[in-house]
Amino acid sequence: MRSGFTELLRGLLDRPLASYYLLLSSSALLLTIGLVMVFSATMVESYEATGNAFAVILQQVVWAVVGLVCFWVAQRLPSRTYRAVSRPLLVVAILLGLVLVVMSIRQKQQEAAGGDVSGLATDQLWIDLGPFQFQPAEIAKFALLLWAADSLVRLGPRIASWRELAIPMFPIAGLLLIVIGYADLGTMLIILAMFLGLLWASGVPLRILGVLVAVGLLGSAVLIAFEGYRMQRIISFSRPEDFADSWGYQAIQGYYAIADGGWFGVGLGESRQKWDWLPNGHNDFIFALIAEELGVVGCLVILALFAVLVYTGFRIARRTDDPFRALVAAGVTIWIAGQAFINIGGVLGLIPMTGVPLPFISDGGTALVVVLAAIGMLAGFARAEPDAATALRARNPSRLVRLLWAPLPPAPRAESDSASSKTAASSKTSSKTTASTKTTTTRKT
Repeated sequence: MRSGFTELLRGLLDRPLASYYLLLSSSALLLTIGLVMVFSATMVESYEATGNAFAVILQQVVWAVVGLVCFWVAQRLPSRTYRAVSRPLLVVAILLGLVLVVMSIRQKQQEAAGGDVSGLATDQLWIDLGPFQFQPAEIAKFALLLWAADSLVRLGPRIASWRELAIPMFPIAGLLLIVIGYADLGTMLIILAMFLGLLWASGVPLRILGVLVAVGLLGSAVLIAFEGYRMQRIISFSRPEDFADSWGYQAIQGYYAIADGGWFGVGLGESRQKWDWLPNGHNDFIFALIAEELGVVGCLVILALFAVLVYTGFRIARRTDDPFRALVAAGVTIWIAGQAFINIGGVLGLIPMTGVPLPFISDGGTALVVVLAAIGMLAGFARAEPDAATALRARNPSRLVRLLWAPLPPAPRAESDSASSKTAASSKTSSKTTASTKTTTTRKT
């Protein structure tokens, strides 16, 4: 029985487009669950504030549609396009981060002086431009991922040299991490983990990685000491009941939600904690509401879907024949896995809470759009796997399908090399035939 199931599973995974369909299915299910849970978590608060229970979820649906458009565009782009835009995008991310830092400092000064802070404002994480709001930290993840992967591929064997890596990679990455970490330590830790993961996947020596890990931990400690509320979160982490009226309140209410859910939950939409008890139940602590409404079973489904997504990302990285695609696929996987671990670990009390959203599921427009764009890029890489590319090119889909969904991936390198060899051999044969003909004609003459 077990061997039969194993053979069936192995047969499914051996299919040429297995990575592509695993990626699409796990991402689509996580997105669907996220939209359902955002509606459940926000309908009470939304109705109380606007008289319309659908106000918040409609905004999230709009962001999801924008994200799906970005997914569609991203899976159509070749890897050379990502390499070309990596540097400009990194510059934009650093400039936006600096703007966020300057605005945050200015806003604090104006608030301390009792001045007007209307207009161009920030809450240290978001930049507001009238009705438009976005989070620079999410753009920074994507920008550093592409730039670091492109730089590592360009360096090639030179990555073993500290000097070759240090200039200019480490100063630029360090500047971005400091700019982001000033306002958002949780996102900075995700970016740092992704950056170190890229270095490890590219083959950077462990001695260099060890030094970078030590520097990252030291920098995180400085940023924690720089902001008093971060230290308060760490202090209240081990004994939240001692801080039930302040920093421990959110954690305690999250534990109540998890405990009430039991194995199968109180029912979808039946949460009690969302009635103004659990702060940020639609965002940072949405996993607690999932545990309350869907129980342990629902949580295990979420974890299983993330596990499938992580497995698929590393599978794509392992099976691709392009070093840039391999590094980017590994980086995206580490990014999503790290962010999910930090969010879920904080909700469950395994690590201090840092306030990062749960990918695909938490409420938030910028995070959802950027994640879906990254998944679209991964989908394009999955289609470009040698076996997948061969299968898709053998099917030869119509022009309409290529236009509406995705163009054909480039031919695998082995196939291209074989075609080139055949062309070269054909040219040599043709040259020999021509030479032989000329010789025969000369002799006759």
